[in-house]
Amino acid sequence: MTVDSESNPISAEDYGHKTLAIEPGGVDVVPLSQRHGRPIDLLWTWTSPNMEFATIGVGILGTLYWGLNLWQTIAAIVLGSALGSITQGILSSWGPGSGLCQMVLSRTGFGFIGNVLPAGLNAVVAGIGWFAVNSISGALALHALIPGLPKWLTLLIVVVLQLGVAFLGHNLVHVFERWAFPVLAVVFVVGAVIVIGKSHPSVGTGGTPTVGAFLLMTGASFGYACGWNPYGSDYTRYQPEGNGRAAGLFSAIGVFVSCVVLESAGAAMVSAAGKSAAVDPGVYTGLMPTWLGKLTLLCITVGAIAANALNIYSGAMSALAIGFRTTLHRARAFVAVAFGILGFFLALAGLGNAGENYENFLLVIAYWIGPWLGVVLVDRLMHRGSDFAAIAQDRSWHNWAGPIAMIVGMGISVWLFSNQTNYTGPIPHAHPQVGDITYLVGFLLSAVLYAGLRRFVPALSSRASKVTA
Repeated sequence: MTVDSESNPISAEDYGHKTLAIEPGGVDVVPLSQRHGRPIDLLWTWTSPNMEFATIGVGILGTLYWGLNLWQTIAAIVLGSALGSITQGILSSWGPGSGLCQMVLSRTGFGFIGNVLPAGLNAVVAGIGWFAVNSISGALALHALIPGLPKWLTLLIVVVLQLGVAFLGHNLVHVFERWAFPVLAVVFVVGAVIVIGKSHPSVGTGGTPTVGAFLLMTGASFGYACGWNPYGSDYTRYQPEGNGRAAGLFSAIGVFVSCVVLESAGAAMVSAAGKSAAVDPGVYTGLMPTWLGKLTLLCITVGAIAANALNIYSGAMSALAIGFRTTLHRARAFVAVAFGILGFFLALAGLGNAGENYENFLLVIAYWIGPWLGVVLVDRLMHRGSDFAAIAQDRSWHNWAGPIAMIVGMGISVWLFSNQTNYTGPIPHAHPQVGDITYLVGFLLSAVLYAGLRRFVPALSSRASKVTA
């Protein structure tokens, strides 16, 4: 992989280790001369963002809304988080070898034009959707800590802080996650131990059949963990070239451990809080000693900032990966600000109904990420040894098998298996015990379709010296 240092803004400005400088460029390949970092850096980069109330909220869903007891919910959390963490590790391992962000690498399976589908979806979901979800949890926590501040003001404070980190870019994001890690880890683990100790593991709220509820909870946990998947190589592409496998391993561990611990604490909160249980940071921290509860509320706010620094950064990268040509030397930074403003207004509209909105959002995330994963993983497996970095940067690369497989897989799986508030597919409607396995069906359908379509719909490039995948 060679890079023209004069045309590459990362090399031109010698961005390197600089922390308080604005990261130049957009989705440019990271030259070898600018690589830095250690694989273990990914441990806190992927632990800190999950140390927030949004993670706790996932576990609350199983015991509060779907009738599972604590142990059933934890089993579903472990399974869903494991699946999402494994794919996180695989995708993160691709960054050091290519120097490219995840949604640019996605072009190998979708083609330059076809990649508009997943890149556009991720730009909206990450840069606006996830940003709004985490901003709400941070704002609610800050409001519970300082009741005199109106919710709209706490939301504005959280959003401004998040944008400050994401605007400067990659290096500050990593530094912020590293410094937040020990404080967030200690406070949240101590709080989780206290809450779990007050819970009643065998108590459930009844309602939904157990198998269906278990699958719903597994889907929600997978949706939360795999929600980070489209960001994987965004945070490993500055790593030295040989760090792929180790960086992937630490990424997977960070996501898995943090999700399991905090989601389990959320599940325990419901029986511990009794009738007052709700998707509300104040209820969760009310189970702790006053000093720890206030400290946890502050850490929930910090955790929301840690999460949304990544959401805004990767949302901007995904938007630029769509392929629009721009002469802006700070393109990523300005796109991040635009997404932050849109996310603020979306969060402001969703402050009043956090629980139900969150449940639906988590499942919908998995609806598109499952089919996308099916395509990119099968593409990588089928064409081992290809120069994926060269293909991903080829604007003439066409691979229509990817978008066709994803659209068909998404469409059929959502139509038949979706189990949402506003739409229930024919299969879960007739058999509620099925729960919601849309993400799994979409993954399998798209993977099989892509493998078959590549035999009949060849990938093409106008480059005479192309490397065919």
